[in-house]
Amino acid sequence: MCPDRKSVDPLPKVWDENSRVGEMLKGKRGLVIGVANADSIAFGCAAKLRAFGADIALTYLNDKAKQYVEPLARQIDAALLMPLDVAQPGQMKAVFDRIREEWGVLDFVIHSIAFAPRDDLHGRVVDCSQAGFLQAMQVSCHSFIEMAHYAEGLMKNGGTLITMTYYGADKVVGNYNLMGPVKAALEASVRYLAGELGERRIRVFAVSPGPLKTRAASGIAHFDELIDMAVTRAPGHRLVGIDEIGRVVAFLAGGASSGMTGDVIYVDAGLHIMA
Repeated sequence: MCPDRKSVDPLPKVWDENSRVGEMLKGKRGLVIGVANADSIAFGCAAKLRAFGADIALTYLNDKAKQYVEPLARQIDAALLMPLDVAQPGQMKAVFDRIREEWGVLDFVIHSIAFAPRDDLHGRVVDCSQAGFLQAMQVSCHSFIEMAHYAEGLMKNGGTLITMTYYGADKVVGNYNLMGPVKAALEASVRYLAGELGERRIRVFAVSPGPLKTRAASGIAHFDELIDMAVTRAPGHRLVGIDEIGRVVAFLAGGASSGMTGDVIYVDAGLHIMA
């Protein structure tokens, strides 16, 4: 179970600012994967979804990560907190088994994880190792497909599957390297999953934020240059925040987006439209 929910820390700003908007997701239950710290895109999503009334299950990578994720789970009053390393056999199934036991149903899943070995990520795509390529694909792409497989049976009344991508899936972005082909595969997977699961009223999306100063993004070589480029080129000359991404994710997970599926939704302050 989640840590003692009676001793809740003061809520972060990302929770407070929308607490009066309403509870458009009241009664919905969802799993958010990828929270590492308070600056994570996944946490921005989890906090907004909770603010709009959803019950949230969170995961943490390992015991080292748990010390950072556990206080955040208390802050948003997460109902479940579970370990999940998608590279470890059986852990994914254990998470969904726990959700089936505790909730019996699931309304949405937010997948916000990606990884590539440093040497492969910092080198040319043409030089990447087979092992590095396969590991990046397994963690960053196939894990989303696996989650869809387990979530399908729990989404008895339909649901929403959302993953995180980046502009480098569509265009060549300097220093994004191996993650470009991996994210392109992820976006294609979104379309195919949307096509296959539509009859079950399960909708599937990829959200494409602009560059953000997260721990995961810091692994990209010359990342500060990418940030500077984004600020210079975006129409408003700014970056987006995790709260803005969270609001879009809440819209996609809620009923207002019922006529949409299979799309890549850009949340990058317009950066992707600029030449």
